[in-house]
Amino acid sequence: MAVAAATKARRTARLGKLPEWDLNDLYDGIESKKLASDLEGAMAAAKVFQRKYQGKLAELSGAELGAAVAEYERLEEMLGRIGSFAQLVYARDMSDAAVGRFYQTMQERTTQVSSETLFFTLELNRLEDGALEEKLAAPALARYRPWLRDLRMFRPHQLADDMEKLLHEKYVAGRAAWTRLYDETLAGLRFPHEGERLTMAEILNRLTSKDRTIRRKAAKSIGRVLADNVKLFALITNTLAKDKEIEDGWRRYPKPISSRNLANRVENDVVDALVGAVKGSYERLSHRYYRIKAGWFGQTRLDYWDRNAPLPEDSDRIIPWDQAEQLVLDAYHRFSPELADIGRRFFKRGWIDAPVKAGKASGAFAHPTVPSAHPYLLLNYQGRTRDVMTLAHELGHGVHQVLAAGQGQLMADTPLTLAETASVFGEMLTFRAMLDKETGTERRRIMLATKVEDMLNTVVRQIALHEFERRVHDERRQGELVPDRLGQIWLECQSDSLGPVLRFDPDYRSFWAYIPHFIHSPFYVYAYAFGDCLVNSLYAVYQDAEKGFARKYLDMLRAGGTLRHKELLAPFGLDATDPAFWNKGLNVIAGFVDELEKLG
Repeated sequence: MAVAAATKARRTARLGKLPEWDLNDLYDGIESKKLASDLEGAMAAAKVFQRKYQGKLAELSGAELGAAVAEYERLEEMLGRIGSFAQLVYARDMSDAAVGRFYQTMQERTTQVSSETLFFTLELNRLEDGALEEKLAAPALARYRPWLRDLRMFRPHQLADDMEKLLHEKYVAGRAAWTRLYDETLAGLRFPHEGERLTMAEILNRLTSKDRTIRRKAAKSIGRVLADNVKLFALITNTLAKDKEIEDGWRRYPKPISSRNLANRVENDVVDALVGAVKGSYERLSHRYYRIKAGWFGQTRLDYWDRNAPLPEDSDRIIPWDQAEQLVLDAYHRFSPELADIGRRFFKRGWIDAPVKAGKASGAFAHPTVPSAHPYLLLNYQGRTRDVMTLAHELGHGVHQVLAAGQGQLMADTPLTLAETASVFGEMLTFRAMLDKETGTERRRIMLATKVEDMLNTVVRQIALHEFERRVHDERRQGELVPDRLGQIWLECQSDSLGPVLRFDPDYRSFWAYIPHFIHSPFYVYAYAFGDCLVNSLYAVYQDAEKGFARKYLDMLRAGGTLRHKELLAPFGLDATDPAFWNKGLNVIAGFVDELEKLG
């Protein structure tokens, strides 16, 4: 154990000093007097709001209704600040019982407040189109036209007020409670590996080790620990899928994915075209690439723990944090000094939490918090090239969130499909900058291979996850899925997408259990493929563009949720409803694979 601890200490030292976020811009702690005051003030304001407006919206003038929406927005921002703080505190340490209690209490308290204002959106949706249009002549209300447009998309699926309130209030003891159980269980797992007990983030990092024995042991450890807990993960998955089926039925959504597509403001046929295009490209993308990679290893087959292995000639270098920061900011600056200036704030002002820690959420995310504050980034930085790309990805989200904040609490958020644009574009900028610095054939091949694998993970793997999720939700409507059936679906989807070169063993059957998107945001995952293919097309325009591309790009990010994908992409001459659009993006990946084939 002492040797393992010393090895871990040396590995950490090589990374340099990693930043930890400062949440004082939200509140100065879970015992904050300002937090307690805001909770009390929010409840009082919500009750006044309810008395002032409930049952009266149809009678208001356009200016009066505009003032009411602005008042509602201020309340939503206050609740958003409280909820964001609680979520960030919780993400930093899910193993602390006191933190868990605080997180649950904040969820319950904010839900109590929002129950008082729930009537407002329900009543807005009951206004007749003609009557609302007349009110929209008032500038005070016209400002919120995009928010009202998106809100009213859900009119056909809205239930009676008392049922909406019941579902809203029960959420904290239903879906949210199951999600918390999943998060705390996953955060509490420890994976034995060469004398250490590793977190999920640490053990997944071992799968990219240069040492095949380390990769194999890591994969086996993940499989064993997940299998030991798979009954619980299966129960959570089945329960949440059934919960979704019940609510979808009441709301008259035809398919499990329908509500997500509506929330993403994307047409069903666009999503179908994306999924179909990616599945139709499995052979020319992932199947072909992994055949090439197997050849580099002198093999005809690859075990699943070798899928993300560095190439044999890769030095497996560790990139210290300060170097990663410089790489990403330099790449952003080369595209747009303004983009880099915003990104620099995250590093200078305590907006990033980077170290791997026990109890911390695995993976990475960018949390927008509220427009009056700023986003925060969570990473588990371990110095690999992929970690640098993750930093570039999450910083893209963060910069996007800063730029969109000017739209206000109700209109800053973008649909998931477009939310992935800035993040994937940030990755592409960073990759191109790093690739341009490599002059040797060997290093270029390593960089290209790493990028292709990242793109396959973003596009092919995410569509495979989407297919797994679709099949699970479809089958759940016929009855509960036992762990073996979930494992079987998982293996089928992975085999289809990755191809015959990849070899799986029974330990891989439970790997579906660590994918948090299935639990947190059903049918989220296709947004990654949407964003990657969109960015590939967007980047091709950038390479051939006139000087004004960066300005148009920043304007697109500033739009937040006010515009749909057609409107946002029109200035670049792109249209996601064009069946050929997705193949343009996929052809970029295929071109990289072509280049790797030529490099040998």
